[in-house]
Amino acid sequence: MDLTALTADEIRELLETRKVSAEEICREHLNRIRQKDPEVRAYLTLSEERALEQARKVDQLVAQGKPLPTLAGVPVAVKDAIVTRGVRTTCASKILENYIPPYDSTAVARLEAAGAVILGKTNCDEFAMGSSTENSAFFPTRNPRNPDRVPGGSSGGSAAAVAARLATVALGSDTGGSIRQPAAFCGITGMMGTYGRVSRYGLVAFASSLDHIGPFARSVRDVARVLKVIAGCDLADSTTADIPVPDYEATLEDDVREVTIGVPQEYFNGLSPEIGDNIQKGIDRLANLGCKIASISLPHTEYAIACYYIICTAEASSNLARYDGVRYGLRVSDHDGLREMYKKTRDAGFGAEVKRRIMLGTYVLSSGYYEAYYRKAQQVRSLIARDFLEAFDEVDVIVTPTSPIPPFRLGEKVDDPLQMYLADIYTVTASLAGIPGISVPCGLTRTEPHLPVGMQMLARHFDEARLLQVARAFEKSGGFELT
Repeated sequence: MDLTALTADEIRELLETRKVSAEEICREHLNRIRQKDPEVRAYLTLSEERALEQARKVDQLVAQGKPLPTLAGVPVAVKDAIVTRGVRTTCASKILENYIPPYDSTAVARLEAAGAVILGKTNCDEFAMGSSTENSAFFPTRNPRNPDRVPGGSSGGSAAAVAARLATVALGSDTGGSIRQPAAFCGITGMMGTYGRVSRYGLVAFASSLDHIGPFARSVRDVARVLKVIAGCDLADSTTADIPVPDYEATLEDDVREVTIGVPQEYFNGLSPEIGDNIQKGIDRLANLGCKIASISLPHTEYAIACYYIICTAEASSNLARYDGVRYGLRVSDHDGLREMYKKTRDAGFGAEVKRRIMLGTYVLSSGYYEAYYRKAQQVRSLIARDFLEAFDEVDVIVTPTSPIPPFRLGEKVDDPLQMYLADIYTVTASLAGIPGISVPCGLTRTEPHLPVGMQMLARHFDEARLLQVARAFEKSGGFELT
């Protein structure tokens, strides 16, 4: 039996019947990481002692005949932008290369309280700024489906870990598509809840009004189970919503007949046939399941990329001002005065993409440009959100491609940041509107090397249960394996 191929359900069944121990499952994953990760490079740091200690606690519950918590013994990878007590958290940046947090993020604390086993921290684009995980200060991660291709980003390490069976599930963060796009590129499922559904406490800030924490998994049920554990109000994060969290698993198998699926035409204009054909097959599959298909319009979509990159860079320039060499992180000692220390520390600690976004954000917030850029972007954001609200008066779920392109080659776009930004066109809209989204596998491209295609589903605020129901029905119907 391959213990690294199990779902959370299967792990629980094996533990309850005492056919295998949590420690055995943990060690099997750690062994696979040692064997496979030198090629994939999904992990930055392993937390082996912490993982084994947690696994032994689960085994003690089994030995005592006590009820097992929701995620008992499930191996989890955590994006290195989410803090972990006593385990290095770098945000894949030189400026935090040796930072060890004194506390756990709320999401990590809730996972461990549910019995999950934290294997380690995964690679990402520096400070979550990127779409390929090539902006890591340490090394790029490779796509397990094709090592010559990127795994997506910024949560590419987490997606690659799950796709390569180096973890059962993983946590990532999504600011403009950083869970959904790498899930699509790696052929797995990834979900971003409604803004405020999952606490951001302990997520290193990139753009505070856009950042989310969410799960990756190889099945919709595992995504639902992890989301249920990490979701909910948190007094440590004032932006979390005090709204009850449904039992997503309990309604997962509900009938999706009569669910109305909206298809926005703006998302299909000029789309590559390699992607568009698969998405159309996916929509046809949903129609065969009894869903009603309706054409809709989201007219302000064309402004989304410009709007997103003004807002996110403005917030980044403010959030990253804390890395000054004074309080924590890197400090360059060879300097002549405080101002020069700031300059040299940031110059040595930040990579090119982070510097680019800080400069863009500072520019759009500066005197004389604030009204022309930042305020205008916030107005456009309101229009994009209104487009979705009006659409959800007519439909229950919106279906789009996750990415306009399949996974691209390593190094192909690294010198062309504008092309990299444009690859986020289908994911940034949901982030701006604050609505939930999930990306599910939707077959492979026709031509060699047959790369994964992702289909994105979006729903109204706090209707994650509906998204998961439709995604599960699509999964059961064989939609993930469309040819």
